[in-house]
Amino acid sequence: MTKMAPELPIEVDSETGVWTSDALPMLYVPRHFFINNHVAVEKALGAETYAEILYHAGYKSAWHWCEQEAELHGLQGEAVFEHYMTRLSQRGWGRFITEAIDLESGTARVRLEHSAFVYQLGKVDRKVEYMFTGWFAGAMDQILAARDSTLRTVAEQTQSGAEQGFDVGYFVVKPLATQG
Repeated sequence: MTKMAPELPIEVDSETGVWTSDALPMLYVPRHFFINNHVAVEKALGAETYAEILYHAGYKSAWHWCEQEAELHGLQGEAVFEHYMTRLSQRGWGRFITEAIDLESGTARVRLEHSAFVYQLGKVDRKVEYMFTGWFAGAMDQILAARDSTLRTVAEQTQSGAEQGFDVGYFVVKPLATQG
């Protein structure tokens, strides 16, 4: 294993201790702390209910992040999505690789390698990275809205590295079924 310094900008306010990256406040916590809390909430609410809550919260957060980053860095279209995948990867969630993206049709396919959830939970034979689904749809929809498109999308996890027989996760983004 080769170690390197973080690739994303990190600033710490010497007075408040607040961390920022890309001009947004951040929290720096151990992976086990976050995932143990995630699992506890999932157990209390049930995976389906928790996934629904996280989808909407993640969608809103991704939209906001992509909007802010596009403006800050002068990005648009696919470059915004790729920047988002890069930053997610640099923050330790895993390595997100965009295998396909088509803004005209509102589709994308993202591969997830080195998932933080799989590293922490192991082979539990279920999809454990559902937290990310809203992120992909929120990012796609912000990019589409910035292009004056009314097309909106939904994302789903189709495979997880935590499932037997798989080493990586996959997510697909597609247009909402209610649209022509």
